[in-house]
Amino acid sequence: MPDWSYQTLFRPLLFGLPAETARNFTLGAMGLLSRLPGGTLVIKTLGHMESHPILESEACGGLRLKYPVGLSGGLDAHGTAHRALAQFGFGFIEIGPVTVREVTDDRPIRREVSREALLYPDVGANEGLEKLVQRMKHKQGHRLPLMFRLRPMPGASPEQAQAELRQMMERLAPWAAAFYIDSVDTGWPPEETAAYLSAVRQASREAAPGKPLLLYVAPDDPADRLQALFSRVDAAAWEGIVVGDAIRTPEGFVIGQEALAPGVERVKQLRQLAGPEPTIVLAGGIHEPRDALLAVEAGANCVQLHSGLVYSGPGLPKRINEALIYEKVREAESPPEAPFWRDWGWMCLLGLGMVIGGILAWMIAATSVMLPYDVLYLGMDQTMLGQANRWLLGFMSHDRVTLAGTMISIGILYYQLARHGLRKGLHWTKTALMTSGLVGFSSFFLYLGYGYFDPLHALAAAVLLPMFILSMRARTDRPSYDPPNVANDRIWRRAQWGQLLFVTLGFALVVGGVVIAGVGITFVFVPTDLAYLCASAEMLADINERLIPLIAHDRAGFGGALFSNALAVLIIALWGIGQGQRWVWWTLLLGGLPGFLAGLSVHFQIGYTDFVHLLPAYFAFLLYAGGLILLYPYLMRRPERSIPSAEAMLTRDIVPE
Repeated sequence: MPDWSYQTLFRPLLFGLPAETARNFTLGAMGLLSRLPGGTLVIKTLGHMESHPILESEACGGLRLKYPVGLSGGLDAHGTAHRALAQFGFGFIEIGPVTVREVTDDRPIRREVSREALLYPDVGANEGLEKLVQRMKHKQGHRLPLMFRLRPMPGASPEQAQAELRQMMERLAPWAAAFYIDSVDTGWPPEETAAYLSAVRQASREAAPGKPLLLYVAPDDPADRLQALFSRVDAAAWEGIVVGDAIRTPEGFVIGQEALAPGVERVKQLRQLAGPEPTIVLAGGIHEPRDALLAVEAGANCVQLHSGLVYSGPGLPKRINEALIYEKVREAESPPEAPFWRDWGWMCLLGLGMVIGGILAWMIAATSVMLPYDVLYLGMDQTMLGQANRWLLGFMSHDRVTLAGTMISIGILYYQLARHGLRKGLHWTKTALMTSGLVGFSSFFLYLGYGYFDPLHALAAAVLLPMFILSMRARTDRPSYDPPNVANDRIWRRAQWGQLLFVTLGFALVVGGVVIAGVGITFVFVPTDLAYLCASAEMLADINERLIPLIAHDRAGFGGALFSNALAVLIIALWGIGQGQRWVWWTLLLGGLPGFLAGLSVHFQIGYTDFVHLLPAYFAFLLYAGGLILLYPYLMRRPERSIPSAEAMLTRDIVPE
């Protein structure tokens, strides 16, 4: 459920349901998908969070994190979708709060969309220690570090709380990467809280030796209370501090964007009190990448997401990671680009070759239609075929013109992906080129399905294949030096619709390519083809026994080329849509025009205008045009390079849906 589907389709539907019903349905669906064969691969493919060493960090005195973004425990309290969520770009997962016995609350969770908030009657509700231990004994389905947030039972004394936390640390130590020690809402004065925390620190050395401890505080804890507490607590004895995500109100607890402002203030205060060594995690109010940037600017090492995933979508951790990468490299000098002849230039030449070949093929298909070796293979020339069936040459022309237009489209896509992506070391562009190219070259064997060997296609493949192989040597381990989107503004939301249309177009073209290739090597004709030709397959075979294999070769070739083209379009739509990436918009525009122009114009030129036959092309063109219109503002406007001031970000208005 990436952002382009969540923001456009699923969020409006889910927000029409009660909050808990929507949450349980969403987590259940994601969890089910992740457990199906290939489900995790599907989730990775749709989200495509690229790992980069520049994001790796050491937290909590030695814990290695792949990403500095964590998942808050309250979002998926039962771990239903942890396997799926682990693919979104999270570096760790919080589990909790955990108490020794179950804590229940039957009051419903509510949403307040205008505030981008979730209202929990009791954020301490949980399944209890024993049920959690039984769940942990089952395979987790991921390897992310688990941070268990431990809290005493409501109303416990400091002595009882100490015993409870020791018991929980002993039971959960086999699975814990670290423990959050939750002292929120205990009601104890600072001196008792400090003594309790010191005792817990000592107990952890025996119950869970080597496990980091992080102190968990509330974002709305008064500054003077924290000042008093840390005057009695040795901050150096703790590996970190977590500023939570819940703000207390008379009606319960609010988890939402309004926790950002007090949370950032607590981060600043705690960094001054604790010094530079302890890891600080901000868990409240992170709804946009710029919220995470503000947290880091204030002194946080990591952030955790809860309500931000609900309101922004599952792509938020990836967007935050991309923003953090850019902040690390923005002042550095971009490394030199690879020389033209080393790798990416070969793909540019391949693309140009496809464009030139497609233009020549279009010219031939629109005039003589048949090549000399076609005449030799059939033993019939154009005149004889026209005499046998007056519509036959037009039909063959329509197959070959559409193939030529698709070749030109592929050539443009390949050139652009190499010139603007492979040259800069962008990983997703190499994946797009490799996937599309492997399918395209493999589809050559479809031409042989009916025993017809096309020497021109064989020659083209022999010339272009070495260029493809040479281009795949390109290194794609460099981060992007282009500023990413950091705000959930209207342009971003509008772009989600444009991306949805292009992803739909990509999948539709994939299906179309497979179907056309499949028909080409089996039935060869669809009913509307035979209606246009005013003949049956048997009648065409009677004209010449080699005629159907020749037509099948054209159809299978077009299907394979369309499939190859569709994969490139689909990967661009899935992974290449980024704010300010003007070249992506021009690639989609220029790459689509030849295919649509060839496919639609030749049908009207030869009079093959059956509405049902052309309906898929009409539908695809609407997706193409609509996607370009909706993506234009997002792809053409570069995001701001500078981070807005803290005051401006903390006081920004929330736009109601």
